[in-house]
Amino acid sequence: MAGDIQEQLAVLRRRIAKIDSRFAQKESAAVAPAPAYGLQTAKHLIEECCSGSEIQTPFGAHFETEKLYESHRRHGSFDLSALNELPEDLLDAMSEGSIARSHCSRWAFLDTETTGLAGGSGTYAFLIGVGRITPEGFRLRQFFMRDLGEEASVLHALASHLAEFDTLVTYNGKAYDQPLLETRFRMARARPPFGRMEHLDLLFGARRLWKLRFDSCRLVELENQILGMEREGDLPGAMIPYVYFEYLRTKEAFRVAPILHHNANDILTLACLTAIVPWAFRSPETAPLAHGAEMVGLARWLRRVERHESALVLFRRAIQKGLPDELMFRTIWDMALLEKKLGREAAAIVLFTELVECRNSHRLPAFEELAKYYEHRERNYAMALRFTLSAIAVQDSGELRRRQVRLERRLAVKRTRGMFL
Repeated sequence: MAGDIQEQLAVLRRRIAKIDSRFAQKESAAVAPAPAYGLQTAKHLIEECCSGSEIQTPFGAHFETEKLYESHRRHGSFDLSALNELPEDLLDAMSEGSIARSHCSRWAFLDTETTGLAGGSGTYAFLIGVGRITPEGFRLRQFFMRDLGEEASVLHALASHLAEFDTLVTYNGKAYDQPLLETRFRMARARPPFGRMEHLDLLFGARRLWKLRFDSCRLVELENQILGMEREGDLPGAMIPYVYFEYLRTKEAFRVAPILHHNANDILTLACLTAIVPWAFRSPETAPLAHGAEMVGLARWLRRVERHESALVLFRRAIQKGLPDELMFRTIWDMALLEKKLGREAAAIVLFTELVECRNSHRLPAFEELAKYYEHRERNYAMALRFTLSAIAVQDSGELRRRQVRLERRLAVKRTRGMFL
């Protein structure tokens, strides 16, 4: 593990050296110790590396930068002008009613870069990015701590900025970003600003929609797979804490420029995916889904919220679109159980019968369902016994053997009665 980290650091230093050439002249072979922050030469100031300025607050100072991504631009395959056209009820279905109506200009897209990935009271959010949708395009503001002592100033400015919004949108923010920031606010003896805001964590919807299609639902993976965008020379998220600590040690601000760029890309991707994922939950029947696995993921959510007919429609579309064998058998099983739940036993029997006709992981329970149906609904003990014996051939069990004995006894009684009629 230590060797891997050292190798990654070596690669990172080579990347940083290239970035440095754009901002600084070659230094002499002997490098003097880095001076204190206030005494640094201009080439070491972050203002020299990034457009932005020092912001004064009642709690000190920090650095902020703001950038506008104009509405005529694209992020991968996504047209940013579409962000301004998002309907106010877009987040209603995915949030299960907690965000019934909210104008997109009131959504704050938030992501943090931190000194550790485990969280906890010793982890700082040294960079906090907040994006917003405006008529001109997508505007991003980043709050940066040039030193850990600037935390109170950053948190104060963040709270003031978030007062302009009523909805928070994150990616894994409910588990990580918000709890971490709430801890930092409390440790700074300040009130967290999140209590009055509704929070949509897009990770949950993205997983429901794409976990059956992709091996990973990490934001950068979806950026590549859904938006068709591949980052070149991007700083890996796991390396960001190391780079920031190196910046704190050397006060060479060019080191953090890739972190600000990484954070900006994450937030812009988050906004674009927010225009895609909730739309599928809002209008699943007409959502432009291209893959059967997406349809299955969305259908499972519809089933969970008891929109059963819509779920069945999507399940059928998924099978017609084409699925890997195991996912197809699981989908047929889910459809059969749903038809049974809706009281449409004939449709369920057709699906259970499909499952028993070839080897698959649902063959055994399908045999059992057929045996139960013919025993209890049709009173056809011969058919029930036939399916029970088929189930035993797949996997023997005490319960199946007891059913076999019961059915054989009932068949014997039936034959005996038939002899005396």
